[in-house]
Order: sequence, then C-alpha cells, then structure tokens
Amino acid sequence: MIKKLFLVLLLLKCSFTYAQTIKTDILVIGGGPAGASAAIQGARSKIKTVLVEADPQLCPSMQAQTMITIGGGHNLPSGIWGEFRKWVMIFYKKAPGYDTAYNAPLRLEPFTGAAVIKKMADTVKNLTIKVNTTVSTVKRDGDGWVVTVSQDSKSQQIKTRVIIDATPNAAIAQKLNLNFKPADLMANSYQSTAYRTSIATGDGYKGRSDDKKNTSNSYPQPPVYCIPLSAVVAPGAENLLIISSFFPEDDIQYLPNQLMLGQGAGAAAAFCAFFKTTTHKLNARTVQGELLDFKSYLLPFADVNQNDHYFRAVQQVGATGLLRGVQKLDGNKTDVLFMPDSAVNTAEIEPVLNDIYTRTFLWFNREKPTQKFTVENTLSLISEITLTDPKTLHISMAKAWKSQYKFQTDFDVNRPITRREFAILVNQFLNPFARTVDLSGRFVN
Repeated sequence: MIKKLFLVLLLLKCSFTYAQTIKTDILVIGGGPAGASAAIQGARSKIKTVLVEADPQLCPSMQAQTMITIGGGHNLPSGIWGEFRKWVMIFYKKAPGYDTAYNAPLRLEPFTGAAVIKKMADTVKNLTIKVNTTVSTVKRDGDGWVVTVSQDSKSQQIKTRVIIDATPNAAIAQKLNLNFKPADLMANSYQSTAYRTSIATGDGYKGRSDDKKNTSNSYPQPPVYCIPLSAVVAPGAENLLIISSFFPEDDIQYLPNQLMLGQGAGAAAAFCAFFKTTTHKLNARTVQGELLDFKSYLLPFADVNQNDHYFRAVQQVGATGLLRGVQKLDGNKTDVLFMPDSAVNTAEIEPVLNDIYTRTFLWFNREKPTQKFTVENTLSLISEITLTDPKTLHISMAKAWKSQYKFQTDFDVNRPITRREFAILVNQFLNPFARTVDLSGRFVN
C-alpha cells in the first residue's frame, strides 16, 4: 500500500514538473513592435513560437492617444509593415480628411497601432503570447536554450531551439555577457557584399511626430539601408538572434523599421527550427525566399512595388548584385530606384556574371558586347549558359515577348535591353538567385 501511494505521488510530481515546462521552437523575448513582428513571422512560417513580454500588453511604448504621422516607410510597404499600414487605413478610412492613398504617410494614434498589432498576432496559429512574464535565467541546453520565466509569481521553464532577443538594450545578450553591436546603418549598403543577404530594408526618413514625448533624437537618421542576415546573429552564441538596439523602441517614427527587422529575424529563426540547425549555418537565400513569399522587400527599390507581377524577379536579381539601385534625392529623403526602363550597362553586369558562372568569362571574351547590353546579347548569354539552341531560343522568345512576359516594347534583338527585361529573363532562365552566398554575401563555389 505504501509503495502504491509513493508511486502515485511520484507520478503526480512528474506531471506537475512537466506542466511547468513549455516546449517550443522559437522563443521571442520582448513584445515591442520588432518582437511581435518576429513572433508573427515565425508562427506564419509554421513554426511553434512563444512570445513573452514583461508588461501587461504588447507594444507597451505605443500607448499615446494623440494622432501622429509616420513619415517613413510609405514607399516600401514591406511584408508585415505593409499589412499593418493596410489595417490602420481600414480603421481610419471613415475619418474626415484621412488619406488612404497607397503610399500616403501613415497617420494613427499609437494605442490604435498597438491594438492592430495585437489583432494580427491573435489571428496567427502556432503562436502563444505570455504577457506579465519576466525572464530570470537563460541557459544553454544542447543546441537550444532553457529559459526560466515568472508569471503571476509562478515560475516556468521554456525549452526552445532559438531565442530572439527583442528586449530593450538587448537585455538577454547582456545576461549572457555577449558584446553585441548593431550594424552601422550609416554605412553605404553597397560598400560590401553583405547586402546580398538582406533580410530587412527601409529608408531613414523621420517625419514629424505630434506627440513630442514620443520622439527621440538620440539615434542618427540612417540613409536608405539593408540589414544583412549576419547583423542579427549573436556573436559567440548559437541560435540567438538579437534585434533590439537597432532602432529606439520609444519613438514610433521607427515603427516601419522595427516591423521589417522583426519579420526578417522571424524568418531566420524559422529556418533554424525547421532544418534543426544553428544560426551559423543559416542559408541566406532560403531565408530571403521565405520573406519574398510574405511580400517583404529585400532591397529598397521604390519604383517597383509589390503590385508588379515581376516584383520577385526584380528583388531576386537585385539581391545578387547584378543590377544595383541608384540613389535619388527626393525632398528631405533619399529613394533607391531600380529604373526598370533604363538600359543595362555591360560594365555593371560583367564582373558579377563572371563570379556566378564559369562559362561567362569565355563568352565575354568572344562576343565583346558594347557598352549597352542588347536583347541579342542577353539571348546569346542564356543560350551559352543553358546550352539551348540559339535559333530555337529566338523563335520561342519572339512568340513569348508580349504574350507571356507582357513586355511593352517590340521584340528587337538589336536594341539595348531594359533592366526590367533583363531581370525577368535572367531570373527565369539562369536563376542567379539560386547561387549560394555565405553570411558575408560572397558567392560560394
């Protein structure tokens, strides 16, 4: 009888212990806009995700009830930020004088914005949100982590494969004594090849805020930028991504930047969880492909938006570096333009093509294309790399030029090819985006 009683008590104890342990694939610590966006993306990527926030609600810094205007981000309605814009405009569409144009500066009351983000999070499967929850300890657990949290004076353990630190001032990284420094967004994004691994982009325009208490001038205004995948990977700790410290959480003018960055980190965490791997084995192209599936911008091309049927092709070719954007000053901000109707310059694409394909070096030496790359050059190059019969390719392209590709120009092999036409054809036939790059953006053989 005593043995049976002991067994029952032991089983009850095991059951109680199990109930205090939560198992998840992604744990987001910090429920500000960036953390909420990361959690939403992780869950939308069909990965079990838990978000913990110390305050009683998500986005605790967004509680002001004064109407403000967010000046940036309206030319780049990327992913979750674009979705957020849509829902806010729907909410205010009946307000007198409210501008609901596609790229109008967004006007809202911050507490309404917080409610919109909560509504978006509440509709996502695979996502558990725990507010009033503080973190006491963070420890390694094999390839993952064990995090002790407290809610309503009750402690729980959360076992997770990946942590996203979205706390103010990277508090989790500080607990682990990690020396994390956010990427320098003032640097020119094209100075290195890291832009090829971009998981978030945006402009640095900071519009006025009618709520002066909600405006911080402590952060410099970056130019148009890309945040590379490596920038959020914690140094010296596997499966820890850090997205705090990039933008001030108490300034709503940075809301577009926060939502875009969080979504990028959420996709990266989902990659590690799905493939059961670590952050230092991240595949940038797979992560970027997931972001493109969710209508995110990789590069800040303001003149090719998501409504363009070939938006993805332009983004993918841009991410290879074959066709770079051109900066243009527009009032008090700078746009990066793809210039889809401009001609392709041979000098721009030749070095990148030679890095990606082994056969192009011989082709350039043989064909010696002129300064402006032509339609004929493009078809000849495709034929060279894919080993397609040139005559067959010409015949099929002449038929498909307007019917399939919807090009507005006539099929003329002798004229310079536009950047839009080149991006579409190269993306389809050569798929340079499939070429693997490492976390620094260099092509991997």
